[in-house]
Amino acid sequence: MASPPYLLIPLLFSVLLSYLPAGTPDLAGDAAALLAFRAAVGRSSLPWNSSSPTCSWQGVSCLSGRVTYLRLPGSGLIGEIPAGTLGNLTALRTLSLRFNAISGQLPPDLAACSELRNLYLQGNRLSGEIPSFLFLLRNLVRLNLAGNGFSGGISPAFSNLTRLGTLYLDNNRLAGEVPELDLPALVQFNVSFNVLNGSIPSRLRKMPASSFLSTGLCGGPIGPCPGEISPSPAEAASGGGVEVRKNKKKLSGGAIAGIAVGCAVGFLILLSLFILLCRNGGGGGRTTSKSLALAVPKQPEPSEAERDKGLYNGGSENGVATPYAAASATASMGETAGKKLVFFGREVSPPFDLEDLLRASAEVLGKGTFGTAYKAVLESGAMVAVKRLKDVTFAERDFRERIESAVGALDHECLVPLRAYYYSKDEKLLVYDYMPMGSLSALLHGNRGSGRTPLNWESRSSIALATARGIEYIHSTGPFASHGNIKSSNILLTKSYEARVSDHGLANLVGPISSPTRVAGYRAPEVTDARKVSQKADVFSFGVLLLELLTGKAPTQTLLNEEGVDLPRWVQSVVREEWTTEVFDMELLRYQNVEEEMVQLLQLAIDCCAQYPDNRPSMSKVVARIDEIRRSSLGHNNEDHQSIEDGDNQSSRI
Repeated sequence: MASPPYLLIPLLFSVLLSYLPAGTPDLAGDAAALLAFRAAVGRSSLPWNSSSPTCSWQGVSCLSGRVTYLRLPGSGLIGEIPAGTLGNLTALRTLSLRFNAISGQLPPDLAACSELRNLYLQGNRLSGEIPSFLFLLRNLVRLNLAGNGFSGGISPAFSNLTRLGTLYLDNNRLAGEVPELDLPALVQFNVSFNVLNGSIPSRLRKMPASSFLSTGLCGGPIGPCPGEISPSPAEAASGGGVEVRKNKKKLSGGAIAGIAVGCAVGFLILLSLFILLCRNGGGGGRTTSKSLALAVPKQPEPSEAERDKGLYNGGSENGVATPYAAASATASMGETAGKKLVFFGREVSPPFDLEDLLRASAEVLGKGTFGTAYKAVLESGAMVAVKRLKDVTFAERDFRERIESAVGALDHECLVPLRAYYYSKDEKLLVYDYMPMGSLSALLHGNRGSGRTPLNWESRSSIALATARGIEYIHSTGPFASHGNIKSSNILLTKSYEARVSDHGLANLVGPISSPTRVAGYRAPEVTDARKVSQKADVFSFGVLLLELLTGKAPTQTLLNEEGVDLPRWVQSVVREEWTTEVFDMELLRYQNVEEEMVQLLQLAIDCCAQYPDNRPSMSKVVARIDEIRRSSLGHNNEDHQSIEDGDNQSSRI
């Protein structure tokens, strides 16, 4: 139950008193508070001393001259935390004391840490009721109290924490019912292994069954309560339907008879309509067949000569695999006679030629700035990606020189390699290695439902580094060499989620793009011609890509909501308000041990998106900074993996 207001008065008074002795908060005050904390619970385990800078102490990190992060997981801390220690760290944003032997109750002056976003106390020996001062920490995003000895009930006052995304209370001694919590941002929740009873509230029924293991709870994902009828799929998805199901049991016999008569009449009406349609010749069936015929036009299999006239699947841009499409049937025999795929020096395995490509089945992967991309499956089973260029006006000799120098000559592990090209008057094709995991854009934005596999920090930072290295290589080939079209749909992924940059060099192959405006939020403000993109403009586009990786927002998404500004300006406005961590994708916020590295990568992205080109770093400096950030995060890997295990394996981790 919620605490009565008068019970909070002594608590608030004690919080106010905690400010008085300390005076103006500063780093010296934070250091004194930390040393008092060490004397109480970590004298034998924490090597802190006043002779070294506070911000270099084990587990301590600072921002703007204050201690903002204190991470001491598994550090051998023993005993009860006294007042006048952690409560004086009023700038604290993350406190991680998990897997220690901290006992007793939490000090009430911890409520003074109003900036606290992340509180990890799992795996200790804390006892008593869940302290009511926690409900004053309105900025909390993640709260983990699992694996302690907390008793009493689960207070509905948790609903005060409207920004809470993670709430773990499992493996305690909590009893009673789970209240109807109104937590709109909640995505992770667990109360397993407690002495709970009653029905799971409707707002929590979207959580998986693993959130309620070994309790006396019922309903939702763990099966209906006694007397409840199992919900329909629609009801289960919405988390509701309990009251409706109860009312169904109260239907009178007359009501049931009425429903039965109504169903019978409806069936007879449908049967009559069906017979009438059959007598009229089944026109509805012909309509369906006609629609299918329009969607997938039937084409006769071409002769050997006719194949040289066409482009595989060139006319099928609906994603349906249909071989031998006749999009180029107007090309004369003379124009294509003797034409063949031109391969570059790399070995192609298995080998194939134009005939193999023309016989391949294909499907559309997508339409981009420079043309339409297809996935082609050869008779050998091998797969390649084919880009059908548009708006190419160069003669064959000029085209060959440009494609060989700007694309074919580039060979780097972080680029999608060009295997071959084909040139005729009506068709210009580029053949690449096929990237089975699709684009970064699809991975980030394609599926945000319950079946999505989260893209973790390790994968995102690795994609950022590989992409930066690919762009750095392109820039290294000449002072005016640039990519010109950096965006998440042009970052493709291998089976192991390794990033490869695609579409490099194509900006110089096509005619002027009709609209000089900024494309999808990636283009630097100084660019007016898509064919004339400088290296510093590439850096800007890469900065937007970094922001997309970190925020989970597409560059156009902030234009459609928020304040109608582009992604870089939206991020900068949030950072100016000192809500830096609020810009990150919720999937990244689970990785609290690399939050510093996430902030550093965010700052790099902002630097790349500087308004003036001269203020942007070079790609070589960008690569060095990302590499340094990733190496820094490796030191947190063990803690980070344990933290994610805490969130994903609730039943076995304590």
